[in-house]
Amino acid sequence: MFRFELVAVDTKTSARAGLIYTDHGVIETPVFMPVGTQGTVKAVEQRELIEIGARIILGNTYHLYLRPGIDIIYKAGGLHKFISWDRGILTDSGGFQIFSLAQFRKISKDGVKFQSHIDGSYHFFTPESVVEIQRILGSDIMMCLDECTPYPCDYDYAFKSNQLTIEWAKRAREKFDNTEPLYGHSQAIFGIVQGSIYPEIRAKSVEELLKLEFDGYAIGGLAVGEPVEIMYQITEFTASLLPQNKPRYLMGVGTPENILESISRGIDMFDCVIPTRNGRNATLYTRNGKFSIKNAIYKEDFTPVDPECDCYTCRNFTKAYLRHLFNADEILALQLASIHNLAFYIWLVGEARKHIVQGDFLEWKDIMLQRMGEKAKIEK
Repeated sequence: MFRFELVAVDTKTSARAGLIYTDHGVIETPVFMPVGTQGTVKAVEQRELIEIGARIILGNTYHLYLRPGIDIIYKAGGLHKFISWDRGILTDSGGFQIFSLAQFRKISKDGVKFQSHIDGSYHFFTPESVVEIQRILGSDIMMCLDECTPYPCDYDYAFKSNQLTIEWAKRAREKFDNTEPLYGHSQAIFGIVQGSIYPEIRAKSVEELLKLEFDGYAIGGLAVGEPVEIMYQITEFTASLLPQNKPRYLMGVGTPENILESISRGIDMFDCVIPTRNGRNATLYTRNGKFSIKNAIYKEDFTPVDPECDCYTCRNFTKAYLRHLFNADEILALQLASIHNLAFYIWLVGEARKHIVQGDFLEWKDIMLQRMGEKAKIEK
């Protein structure tokens, strides 16, 4: 059954090391979860995800519901079997995708009516139907339907939106409690804290969600355009209100700097498209900063992307070769760059965990940020 075990807490920060137990394996935290929106991490095979150490990936309820459709996934025996992945899966409710389709959706107290970005057809999500869909997907961790507020967002809108998210969370919790997993493994459900940049609304959100005793808690509605300093402030404030014995998930964040700073503020779980999206666009992340492999200076550079990295890309190929692949528009370029970036992200949170346990996380973090030359900004 799903549970969280706290292993260590850094004495100088709020950084935590823990273990998440699922029926598809144990996940060490802090953890970075590669984004596999449509049942695939773009340009990366499942066997490669295993090789780089991914213990859990994301799927998205909105996208999988539209294509291939939950009837297909049900007939396949659930998402794990459909995509041939025997490790953890977290499925987002689709709330952020619906938020992104502002001109194609209408929110009411009952749920969200939205128009498919694929064929223009209309659909209606309720808190209950989103739980039902995720039962059919069979993810290890499912998320409640919520409303993600934009930035900027005035206080009154944020307040009313949060009230709606809380009501939806109550309905989702009830539906979850009155249904059962379909494929013989347990499922957990996380609540999502909203409230935009207003601490008092965030506090109210936490207060109400804690009454529902979710298996974990996510912080949503950040990295949507607000200054990075505000994101850190709200993250730290919200995390401080969440229980010690439940995992904390900061949704959709972010750069290596964002992740390390958020770990220091008590966050356990992260996901973001940055390593794969930027990798497909020739940007590579290393211990000594990021760079574009298309730059001419790498034309005759026969060294690895990162000499300290032991991923498949760095063990076997040079910067000159990767530059050639990108310039020649070869598909292999996208694959090798994505493998490396994901390996780097997973290495980064793994090292953070090691130093939390050793008790020198803060010193290590400062050294890493200096090495990477990371500046305070948000990408999503």
